[in-house]
Amino acid sequence: MRAIIYTSNTGSTAEYAQLLGKELNLPVHSLQQAKNKVPAGSEIIYLGWIMAGGIKGYKEAAKLYKVRAVCGVGMGQTGTQLKEVRDKNAIPQRIPLFTLQGNFDVKKLHGAYRFMMNVMVKTAGKGLANKTDRTPEEDDMLDMMVNGGKRVSLQNLKAVTEWYKSLN
Repeated sequence: MRAIIYTSNTGSTAEYAQLLGKELNLPVHSLQQAKNKVPAGSEIIYLGWIMAGGIKGYKEAAKLYKVRAVCGVGMGQTGTQLKEVRDKNAIPQRIPLFTLQGNFDVKKLHGAYRFMMNVMVKTAGKGLANKTDRTPEEDDMLDMMVNGGKRVSLQNLKAVTEWYKSLN
C-alpha cells in the first residue's frame, strides 16, 4: 500500500498532505490514524512540521514504514535548508527531501511552542527588522513573523509531485 502520512501542529502540514494526496491520488492519514489503517512496512511519503530543524514524527514513521520521501514544513521558504534538515534528522541520501513553507499564526500554537515562538519572533524579528541589507528570504521571514501569513499552496508541492510522477 502507498500512502501519505503526516504529523501536523497548526494545520499547515495537514493541508499539504491533503493537497498532495489529491494530486497523487493516494490515501492520507495522520501518523496516529495510520497506525490502525496502514500496514507496517508500507511505502509512504512522510510530511512533518519542522521545529528547530527536527521533523516531528519522522523517526517514528521511519521505524514503522518504508519512507520513500520526506517533506518538512516550516517557516523557511520552500526548497531551503535542505542540508541542515537532512543532517539533523539523519535522513539517508537515497530518500528525497523536500522543504515546504507553511502558514504562520502564533495564536494557533499551544503551550511551550507558543511561548518559544513568541520569544523567537521578538528576538529574531527585531534583529531582522534592524538589518539594513536583508535578503528577499529574510524579508519574507520578517513579514511572516510580523504579519503572519498563509503560504501553503499547490505550487510549493510542484517538486514533490514531479518526483513522484517520474517514478511511474
